Amino acid sequence: MAACAYCGTTILFGGRREEDLRFCNDTCHANGSLLAVAQQVPEELVRRETEQVHQGPCPQCQQPETVDVHVSYWVWSALVVTSWSNRPRISCRSCARPRQLLGIVCSAVLGWWGLPWGFIMTPVQIVRGIGAVLGGPDPSRPSARLTGMVRLMIAQQAMQQQPGGS
Repeated sequence: MAACAYCGTTILFGGRREEDLRFCNDTCHANGSLLAVAQQVPEELVRRETEQVHQGPCPQCQQPETVDVHVSYWVWSALVVTSWSNRPRISCRSCARPRQLLGIVCSAVLGWWGLPWGFIMTPVQIVRGIGAVLGGPDPSRPSARLTGMVRLMIAQQAMQQQPGGS
């Protein structure tokens, strides 16, 4: 199994390759150019910003709770088409839990209807979702995933500030 070079999602099947990098989907592949800029961001800046996000208010509810990356897992199917995704989101645990539970319920209802991947990916995504609800990142310190997302946000801001940036 490989991990997406952009978002860190585990790639079970498929994905997209570019040289020695592998991406989970076309969106992450398109955002891959951000990785080169992100690698140049000074470690001290990343550490400081990550700590600020981790200890700051939740971006969703603005409550003073510990913030980290929480992932919800989804799958839906229709006959021969099955789509599954992992949706990381920076928030507090209280804001993350309803989305994670919704992902489990929607997957349980909509995931089974495709052959053959619906029968394979639905239990995988449901188990991942249950694991996310019951587990999650350690609230005492920022996760590696949060550090990576903060690094990418800093890189994106730097690219937007450059002349000709989007």
